[in-house]
Amino acid sequence: MAEDWDIIPFLREVVGSEAERRAGFTGEGGDSRAMDYRTIKRAYAILSPVYDFLFDKIFHPGRVAAINLLEINPGDHVLEVGVGTGLNLPLYPSHCKVTGIDISEEMLRKARERVQALGLTHVSLGVMDGSNLEFPNDSFDHVVATYVISAVPDPVKTLMEMRRVCKPSGHLVILNHFKSENPVIGAVEEMLAPLCTRIGFKTDLKLKPLLERVSLAPEQLYRVNLMNGWRLVRCINPQ
Repeated sequence: MAEDWDIIPFLREVVGSEAERRAGFTGEGGDSRAMDYRTIKRAYAILSPVYDFLFDKIFHPGRVAAINLLEINPGDHVLEVGVGTGLNLPLYPSHCKVTGIDISEEMLRKARERVQALGLTHVSLGVMDGSNLEFPNDSFDHVVATYVISAVPDPVKTLMEMRRVCKPSGHLVILNHFKSENPVIGAVEEMLAPLCTRIGFKTDLKLKPLLERVSLAPEQLYRVNLMNGWRLVRCINPQ
């Protein structure tokens, strides 16, 4: 366990120098994107042994609400982007088919153990980049991403891919923390953004501009979890 949870060298690298942060995360060119992927993969490789302990119970209410909001019918095929260790998987009804993808092999290893232990025969898992989904257009009845969209290098491209593989009129459900509309809290989130981006997630991602960039409108919107700090959004995929 100690070998897996070797976080101190990682944090030294994360805080780095201000010059390194600016050079690596200006958002210009391919190198910054490659570094972002490496950071995310490494962060989740380190977190995977303790992820469930840290994030299961505190975020469970939002997970339940997100799966319910999909309104899954018998025979539906659901794609979960960023399935992680599979904490959502037991929440899906057995009368549907679930495909879960994640960029982290370490997280997926935990998810596969969960699938086997619980006998979830309606679930299939695979390593895949959410911003480059290897599925044909209109493959899924519903697509969901919980606690993911601020932890990908390109949220816009990821949402565009989710739209592409979702059938017209299908449900797109996103559960995530977005930048607060409160000016004081928002300012703190802006201040933390450079460090948090290095760790593998964004604190300053704004919901409305993100949806506008991918031509989506919220059909239902809720605040969930502790202090209503996370937003649960359902969009209907346009025709």
